[in-house]
Order: sequence, then structure tokens, then C-alpha cells
Amino acid sequence: MRAVVIGAGIVGVACARELALAGFAVTVLDRGGVAGETTAHGEGNILVSDKGPGPELRLARLSRRLWPELIADAAEWDAKGGIVVATTEAGARELAMFAAGQREAGVRAEPFDADALAAAEPRLTREVTAAVHYPEDAQVQPAGAASVLLAAARRAGAAVRTGCEVRGAVTRAGRITGVRTTAGVLTADVFVNAAGPWAGELGRRLGAPIAVRPRRGEILVTTPQPPTVFHKVYDADYVGAIGSGAEELQASAVVEATRAGTILLGSSRRLAGFDDRLPPGALAAIAGRALRLFPCLANVPVMRAYGGFRPYVGDHLPIIGADPRLAGLWHATGHEGAGIGLSVGTARLLADLVMGRVPEMDPGPFRVDRPAALAGGG
Repeated sequence: MRAVVIGAGIVGVACARELALAGFAVTVLDRGGVAGETTAHGEGNILVSDKGPGPELRLARLSRRLWPELIADAAEWDAKGGIVVATTEAGARELAMFAAGQREAGVRAEPFDADALAAAEPRLTREVTAAVHYPEDAQVQPAGAASVLLAAARRAGAAVRTGCEVRGAVTRAGRITGVRTTAGVLTADVFVNAAGPWAGELGRRLGAPIAVRPRRGEILVTTPQPPTVFHKVYDADYVGAIGSGAEELQASAVVEATRAGTILLGSSRRLAGFDDRLPPGALAAIAGRALRLFPCLANVPVMRAYGGFRPYVGDHLPIIGADPRLAGLWHATGHEGAGIGLSVGTARLLADLVMGRVPEMDPGPFRVDRPAALAGGG
């Protein structure tokens, strides 16, 4: 059996690895390079803290279990944990209810009092009304993690073709049998649309459009600093920004350090098509919110800013599974800003479905034919 995975971001290479290990002859296609777009412009978050009870949290917990098995000591794996803080009384109540629901779903969500918070993050503002510690939160270096997964896929026999753009599908009797590319026609038995923010356009080219749109986000990076931030720390508003469907700018405070000593400041979200400009207003909003949590960063230089496109679906759930309109076509996309963390669980779920195995979790909520996933859906 032959499989073509279209998209060499972290979701695509994770799928390639699972399918290659399952015995498929896998070819990964990308019009650019490996991990050159959305993956390269992420923070490397592997989070359970930002997901309420439901299918995405179940997928996140599956992924979190798999990550240490797959990544070992490579790609700057850092099980640093996360701390979510509220800075208002209303926010404290909402955070307490959110964390209680997560605990019922099996997540470790540990309330921190003022002393515990000060010990964990001594440079954090003391104007905090509530804090919850999530020891399961982790971080990887995104491009490095993708390279580790791709190397495993290659060891299992997968091939990679970069600089190869898919133009359309070759079909026969309602089944996709090949793709027309800038390098010619490539035939296979299974085709996986893992094109991230471009998955909607790819689906259209293949004759099976899906409702994936690009959602833009930006990040600021400081110069290397002495140890300042020890966990992923974010304001409880972050969860609301993720769940918002508003087109205008959504900004919230997300602050964390890398092993190189730089500090990443996020985050923003806005539906702006494929406009890749860095708007000063978004960068200013990110910086302002970060300073509310860590006033000590006021005089720290920012050495660069970058942005990326994330695959957005209106109901905030990824699209994973077979396309009922075109046999042989599968989708693994729509994770928005959670693609790094959810990639390995997505790949395991997709491989189980392709192989006809009973998956570890219910794939139904991610199905392709739900209203929000189909082009023109909610």
C-alpha cells in the first residue's frame, strides 16, 4: 500500500511516521521545505491547560502521553509545566471553575496559593487573584521536533519531495488515485491532506473542499536573559482568545523562556487571510499584556518578532479522518495553534482509522462531514 502525505509540517511528518511504521510506502510532498511554514512559526506548546473537557482535551492527553516516547531527549523537550493566572476576581472564579472541570476529566490542575506561586515564579507580578499549576504542560523546539519525527519516518522507508506543489486530483469511479503536481503525476492508495492553513485550498483543488482558514498569530522574542521565567505562564484570558471566533485582534499574555535564554511573548489571533504583515498594534498589545504579568521585562530588548498562519475551523476542533465525498482522501488539519502538541495524537488516530484498527479515542467529533468542517460551514 502506498500513501502520499501532502504537507511536511509537524502534523504531516507525524502522520508519515505512523503510516510508514504501519507498513505503507509513504511519500511526503511539500511545495516548500520541511517544517518551513506554520511549524517554524510556533512556540512548541504541548498543553493540556488551555483545553476544557471534551474531544480536544482527550486528543491532547493522548498526545501528551505519546510525546516523551517519541521525542526522547531530542528537540529540546522541556516538561516545564504551566501556570495559569487570573488578575481579577471574576477571572479567579472562572479559572477555578475551568480547572475543576479539567480535574474531573483527569487533568492535574493544582491551585497555587501566593507563597507557592512566588516560589515557582519569583519575578511574576503579585497582583494575581488566582493561580493554577499544570505539571503536564511541556514545550519542544518545533522544527527540531518535526525533524525527529521525519527522521523516524525515513528510517521506516518514507521519502520526501520538497518544492513539489499539488495542482489537482486524478480520480476514477469516485476514488482519488493520484495527484497532479508540478513534478508530474504521483499515484497511491491513500492521500492525506495535512496542509495546515492551506488545507482548505488543497481540498478545493482535490475536489473535496473543507472549511479551513488561516488565522494569524504573532510572537515577540527577547534577547537572551538570566533565568527569569521558569514555566509557561499565561493569563486566563488566553483560553477565551483561543475559543473566540472574532475576526478582529485577540491578544492575551503568554510568557515563557527557551533553553537558549530568550523569552517568548505571545500571543495574538486574528482572521486576516494570508496577509503576512506584522501590525504594530498586535505587537504592542502582546508586549503590554506580557508586562502586566512580568513588569521586570520593561527594559528587556526585543530582538525580533515573527508571525505565522494557523489552520482555523469554526468549531475549534481539528478535522481528522476519511473524506466521505472522495474515497482514498483523508484529512489531518484544523488544529489552529495547537498543532505541535496535538500532532502525534492526530497521527496515531489517523493511522488507526486508515488501518481499520479500533482507535484509542472516539474520532467522531473530528469527522470531515460535520457542518463546521465542510466548506461553507459554521
